[in-house]
Amino acid sequence: MRLLLASASPARRTILRAAGIEPLVEPSGVDEPALLAAAAAQGPVPAAEQVLLLARAKARDVASRAGVEVLVLGCDSMLELDGDVLGKPDDAADAVRRWHRMRGRRGLLHTGHWLVRPSDRAEVGATSTTAVTFADVTDAEIEAYVATGEPLAVAGAFTIDGLGGPFVSKVEGDPHGVVGLSLPLLRDLLGRLGVAVTDLWTLDRPAVPGAADDRTG
Repeated sequence: MRLLLASASPARRTILRAAGIEPLVEPSGVDEPALLAAAAAQGPVPAAEQVLLLARAKARDVASRAGVEVLVLGCDSMLELDGDVLGKPDDAADAVRRWHRMRGRRGLLHTGHWLVRPSDRAEVGATSTTAVTFADVTDAEIEAYVATGEPLAVAGAFTIDGLGGPFVSKVEGDPHGVVGLSLPLLRDLLGRLGVAVTDLWTLDRPAVPGAADDRTG
């Protein structure tokens, strides 16, 4: 049995590899804005439910084309600040505005996880939520960070395992969930399907430490 990651995120692959799991990778073709718009048309959708909705759609999309020898994992992340949901910034100017708003503040990073077993269509899912406190960074630090391009590709416009690490002063909860994939939650979901996380270990393959955060879906 192999884990098939329905995501192109290098950070999620790095987390899995460091935990002894070499995943197969097939990004989904889900239209995320359309899916969220359809859900919002039925009423307000909390951030923790939005990420779970997207993770489920991605896992199901890839599982529909996968063989029976795999478990398909879909993930999605968003930052919630004062009730507002923040995905990837639109551009550099948007990232700067976000950081002016975020600095010295506390937000919630939600990461939805959805696991599908194509062989019997069994599926489970849950959301990891971690509180993140941002440092009171200066205007110059914000401009320099945004100029690197790193915050433009990640949910919430920040990382904790890349250049943005010095600008996060506190993390309450699972830090892996902030990077994009909670290992304790994955273990729990696997257990609910009767699979031990150790069954997915591929220890003959070397772990790959260190990679920039990429909560891109």
